Amino acid sequence: MMDNCFLLLSSGFSVIASGKCVVSAATMQGPRRKSKVMVMMTMVFIFIVVEVSRNAGKGNGTKNKQLVPSKPFWAKDLPSEAYWNRQQQQLNFIHNRNLQNLNHTIETLPDWLNDTVSLDSCDPDSRVTTQVKDYNSLPDRFKDFLLYMRCRSYPIVMDQPDICSDGPFLLLAVKSLVPHFDRRQAIRESWGKAGQLANRTVVTVFLLGNAATEDNFPDLSNMLLHESSMHRDILQWDYRDTFFNLTIKEVLFLEWLSTRCSGASYIFKGDDDVFVNTIGIIEFLGNLSNAKASELFVGDVITNAGPHRDKKVKYFIPESMYVGMYPSYAGGGGYLFSGQLAQKLHNVSKQVPLYPIDDVYTGMCLMKLGLAPEKHKGFRTFDIEEKYRENACAYKSLMLVHPRSPQHMIKIWSWLMDPTLNCQ
Repeated sequence: MMDNCFLLLSSGFSVIASGKCVVSAATMQGPRRKSKVMVMMTMVFIFIVVEVSRNAGKGNGTKNKQLVPSKPFWAKDLPSEAYWNRQQQQLNFIHNRNLQNLNHTIETLPDWLNDTVSLDSCDPDSRVTTQVKDYNSLPDRFKDFLLYMRCRSYPIVMDQPDICSDGPFLLLAVKSLVPHFDRRQAIRESWGKAGQLANRTVVTVFLLGNAATEDNFPDLSNMLLHESSMHRDILQWDYRDTFFNLTIKEVLFLEWLSTRCSGASYIFKGDDDVFVNTIGIIEFLGNLSNAKASELFVGDVITNAGPHRDKKVKYFIPESMYVGMYPSYAGGGGYLFSGQLAQKLHNVSKQVPLYPIDDVYTGMCLMKLGLAPEKHKGFRTFDIEEKYRENACAYKSLMLVHPRSPQHMIKIWSWLMDPTLNCQ
């Protein structure tokens, strides 16, 4: 220490009792005093930094300990016990962009990942009978869904290839069943009337599968053909139209939308037992900013929900099929989204395994995009208070109310179309 101080003294430092070197003002004489001050201050600063660094960690009398992570950064991916979760793990691995430049192929995946013989097979997948631990005890609707869970391509038997030729502002896509003739007609005569509405082009299509004989439906095919020839607004695919297959309807519609109606600015998709204030929706859309409109997805949003484990509930999902919470999702009674987002949903849906509840599945696809649906108080999928149901003005500020009968749809629409209606 004294040798170091001696060297520093020759440059204008002196030693104090503590053994440290400090600046001595008395030595700073001559014409170069300013430059010497700057040099000496810099040296003092460096000395202090070195001393602090050298003595760091000595305050408690122990040496610095190296921090070791408690878990490895990369962990071996283990298969989920729930069948759907395991299918999602497989798709995540296959679509992992970080692995695209590596020599990872389907053949080199771990055994539990390498059971994706065909990602879009429409043959019954008999492997599920052993991969789902309680398969034999599940209700028939689960067995049917699991056997054909990989199938996403069904032939279209009724198409309307030119219905969107003018690039509609609003496409109304209504989920319906073959026997629901009265509901479809009520919608055509009320909120789903196609053409010009509020100076905007509106197009309506009805989404149907097959009314299967195994579900005890009568043969209504000739009546449906007649309806389609009259109105030219029916889209029908050759698959069994059941509650669990509503997700198939969603996937097939997104495919149709991307090829037949990609020019639609906005899409409303809902059930055939809802009332929709179409004029209110058009007004709402007209007031959106461009930034808001591009990724619009609004409805009656459900959050912090999970699968029902009660077998008596319609939405029952066993633990052998799915574990975890649901993402935020808009109730399937009806929601509104942009045409730009529709294409993104179509693309990302290929990375999400089919799930037996369609609105939850759409929420999963949104989450995969890093998005979430936005709640709008105008969507009432659980109805409004009974005392307001016959009040015309109650519907003026709403966008959707569920449920409504065909007769009630026509009545409410006539209220809203009445030019003398005064709701001030």
